[in-house]
Amino acid sequence: MRKKSSGCILIAPLVLGCLVFYLAPFLLVLRFSFSAGSGKSIRLVGLENYQRILRNESFMLAFGNSLRFFAVGLPLIMVFAYLIALLMQKQADRHKLLKSVFLFPYIMPVAGTVLLVDLLFSEAGLLNSLLGALGLPAGDWLAGPSAFWVTIGLYLWKNAGYAVILLLAGLITIPTEQYESADLDGANTWQRFFYITTPQMWYSVFFALVFSVINGFKCFREIFLIGGQEPGDEIYMLQHFINNSFESMNYASLSVSSILLLAVILIFFGLFYGFVERKEAYRA
Repeated sequence: MRKKSSGCILIAPLVLGCLVFYLAPFLLVLRFSFSAGSGKSIRLVGLENYQRILRNESFMLAFGNSLRFFAVGLPLIMVFAYLIALLMQKQADRHKLLKSVFLFPYIMPVAGTVLLVDLLFSEAGLLNSLLGALGLPAGDWLAGPSAFWVTIGLYLWKNAGYAVILLLAGLITIPTEQYESADLDGANTWQRFFYITTPQMWYSVFFALVFSVINGFKCFREIFLIGGQEPGDEIYMLQHFINNSFESMNYASLSVSSILLLAVILIFFGLFYGFVERKEAYRA
């Protein structure tokens, strides 16, 4: 009983902090999403705010761009990180310096990242200088359709290393005896990958995917500094819409867009986690 009391006392500040700084604001946002007005004149309007925002062209543009960003960026970062982790699997202990190098872009300050992008892709940047030296036409890489692919490249460069470390941590827990037994049975590389590696990596892939999504939303900082508050249509993301709603004190749009974003993320992770659970249950 005394141990339980001590444990409750120790976790009380954490629980209290979560209630005050996470649960209470979430409930307030949920209330605003179904309300209109402010102060004492606030009133419930049901799903009216949701209907209005789903007819908002700016929201639909931002929502579509965000979906496209993750539809392209997530598969690329997961495949790229998985391939590198597989290459490092057998000699993970010898690649400590390389693992540190992979994490360097992740810890690089936002301002430094933006300066690097500007140095490479601005109108007077290195890429246009190289194209000019080769007699090729220069381009405005930070505007138009090319801006989207610059942000995808930035996302991969900055966050792939972190995904590599997470996946590598899962790979090195797979017993080497299983690979040795498979070799004795005449299994080839693809058979070892599909029947030994992949079945034991689903949870690692899930956690790498979770952090890749989180880091994808963090890319808004770089996109905001590159494109400004009103960037081109190609890189106008949900975070821009939410930020603009906050600045204009439009709490209804801010709350509804945040709730819809949360719902999409929870549905996506719920479906993938269910897929992982079925794979693990089948393997057991």
